[in-house]
This record gives sequence, structure tokens and C-alpha cells, in this order.
Amino acid sequence: MAYPLHEISSILLGSHEATSPRLALRWLRERTRNVTDQLDTAYAQPGRYWLRDEHEHERALTYLITGTAYQLTLHDENTRYVLVAYPPGVTS
Repeated sequence: MAYPLHEISSILLGSHEATSPRLALRWLRERTRNVTDQLDTAYAQPGRYWLRDEHEHERALTYLITGTAYQLTLHDENTRYVLVAYPPGVTS
């Protein structure tokens, strides 16, 4: 979801029903790359770091395998982007 500053409603950035925790993590990486590619360099750095952080990916995968959602939040000066992967079979 994207939450624009000074707006009442949020914007859905997309969704996908993955059949496994590993596929859910892959989707999260793809969405993170999409958002990061659209941010100015300074705001993109946390997302780019996360994309290279294999230890954090393993932690996210562990969350998903054990039934816990994993959330990544990025932002720029106008919008907060909240990317969430839920364990397969869970929608919120």
C-alpha cells in the first residue's frame, strides 16, 4: 500500500497469492525493486540495501514459514510505502 501524505485514502500497489513462503518472499522482492526504482536515490537506499540483505531475507522467510506476516516500509518526502508478505493462506 502507498499512503500519500495529506491524503485520506491509500493506494493499492498490487497483490499476489503465493503458494509458498519462498514465492511470497520473491513477490516482496519484486515489489520492493519496483518501488525502489521509482524513488530518488536518497530515498531508494534503504530498499536497495534490503534487496541485497540475504540475512534479512532469511529472517523474512522464517516469519512466513512460521505463520507470521513480514512488513517492509519505505518512504520519500510525500509517501509511505508499506509492503507486506503474508504466509500462504492468510490475507490480512
